[in-house]
Amino acid sequence: MKNPAVYIMASKRHGTLYVGVNLVQRVHQHKNGEVAGFTKMYDCKILVYYEQHATMEEAILREKQIKAGSRIKKISLINTINPTWKDLYQELY
Repeated sequence: MKNPAVYIMASKRHGTLYVGVNLVQRVHQHKNGEVAGFTKMYDCKILVYYEQHATMEEAILREKQIKAGSRIKKISLINTINPTWKDLYQELY
């Protein structure tokens, strides 16, 4: 089942950032290096931000909006809810 949410993974505080959707399934894959690609290459394993949406369509629109923003805007978004950049993965369960 897809979780309609957008999330940001980081390699470390103020490190490389990755924005995606389908929260629980994809974050698990990123954390365990199960899928080759950007997050595995840049070691983006820390869930630093997420926001849930009513539908997957809303989550995808928000993902595009965040991706289109600058790095500074992404960091500001993270700092708003997670100023210490702690791993939020445990909050999912």
